[in-house]
Amino acid sequence: MPAYGFAHLRVRTPHADILEYLERIQDTLDPFHGRFVIHGPPVEVIEGSWPGSMVLLEFPDLDTARAWYHSADYQEILHLRTDHIEGDLLLIDGVGPNYDPRERAAKLRAETG
Repeated sequence: MPAYGFAHLRVRTPHADILEYLERIQDTLDPFHGRFVIHGPPVEVIEGSWPGSMVLLEFPDLDTARAWYHSADYQEILHLRTDHIEGDLLLIDGVGPNYDPRERAAKLRAETG
């Protein structure tokens, strides 16, 4: 089942370090079969508000996503982003190809009685 790294980048400060980070990040993703799915902006907000932009990375599974994040190569460049961009990064499991939200609803109904 795929897993994702989701980043909500709220405040970005232009800096040469960001360009270096962008130039180097793909080399940290490749050994873990990671790829960019979304690399915003722009976003079209149709409900609520969304300050900033988003990035979505895809990995084969959650263990691989964690291994990428904690890898020496990524940790070496991480500060290039975090020193200049305020945001959050989440690692999360995706759903399989046969996911049906009705099954989740049934499970939640059963749990709440």
